[in-house]
Amino acid sequence: MKKRIFISTGEVSGDLQGSLLIEALQQQAAVRGVELEVLALGGDRMAAAGAKLLGHTSAIGSMGIFESLPYVWPTLRVQRQAKAYLQQHPPDGVVLIDYMGPNIAFCNYLPRHLPGVPVVFYIAPQEWVWAVSSYNTDRIVAATQRILAIFPEEAAYYERKGGRVTWVGHPLVDRLQTAPNRSTARATLGISPDQTVVTLLPASRQQELKYLMPTIFTAAQTIQSKIPEVQFLIPLALKKYHQPIQQAVQRYGLRATLLADSVVKPEPAESVALQAIAAADLAITKSGTVNLEIALLQVPQVVLYKLNPITGWIARRLLKFSAPFVSPPNLVQMKPIVKEFLQFQATPAAIAQESLDLLLNPDRRQKMLTDYAEMRQAIGEPGVCKRAAKEILDLVCV
Repeated sequence: MKKRIFISTGEVSGDLQGSLLIEALQQQAAVRGVELEVLALGGDRMAAAGAKLLGHTSAIGSMGIFESLPYVWPTLRVQRQAKAYLQQHPPDGVVLIDYMGPNIAFCNYLPRHLPGVPVVFYIAPQEWVWAVSSYNTDRIVAATQRILAIFPEEAAYYERKGGRVTWVGHPLVDRLQTAPNRSTARATLGISPDQTVVTLLPASRQQELKYLMPTIFTAAQTIQSKIPEVQFLIPLALKKYHQPIQQAVQRYGLRATLLADSVVKPEPAESVALQAIAAADLAITKSGTVNLEIALLQVPQVVLYKLNPITGWIARRLLKFSAPFVSPPNLVQMKPIVKEFLQFQATPAAIAQESLDLLLNPDRRQKMLTDYAEMRQAIGEPGVCKRAAKEILDLVCV
């Protein structure tokens, strides 16, 4: 028996989550004696995991109103390509991963043009945190046969809205099973056990080089002035960021090493990003999936995010955007485990002060690590991707 599944996602984090799911789907399909073909909108990791890419989307994502404008046409183009292909080669199932705007568009398109094809939304938009309206939720609930939730509160929210929901846990639980520990990571990177190391994670999107990197690097200058022996590590989310980040490192006078994955194949043990995080005494990071990786690796962190100032004003004043938290470690139990510095609060001085406190105050460090351990108990047991793959194949193989 042969089955075809189409997966739609975007950006670096979606490409990672998609690759982990594809591996689990292939394994579970083999158990069932099913030959599986995976078509996808995604990136290099998903291609390496065995997907046939209908469009490359790992570098065309953004957050914000004005920030999204350069990516409207590329996004529409790859979606048109995918829709044309799917019309000629209808899938047996569709999986939508995160990537809110484009995947909401698929929620509108699929029931009309591919009726009868089961649709699964895995890692649904976080309207349960920052809901301004129920538009996206309504589209998702109407279009899907299953919502695979990664947070307990996410599952409860979509159930209240009428969705058919299964809570599978967070897929990073699986990814981190083979992650390096501190000593292994330091040995691999050639860092001595007593070296003070701060890992900087400024960007997985182009806009973040503009709005986040200057703040993070200016804070790093202050840290370097207070702790002259500090070593900074900067893992690259995309290779194209190497030159602008390297130039900025030189401009700010930071003692920093840029690291890039030596392989594309998504094997957690070989991820330079995970090594850079595991080796660190502290991470200064943009808000996103990486925050949960940092927490699971038991590394204290400072989280920030900034948008175009006009976008920030519109979101706060006109759209009445409000969210108790944005960082995944805080979203698990809806409590402030890590401090979040957003928009005008994200100043270099504030980031540097919080960073130095976490580096030099043992009580602050231990409190965060204790909260991490409690949070870990609430995000599910290993086997998340396997559970998600089984749910998907149960719908497809009927």
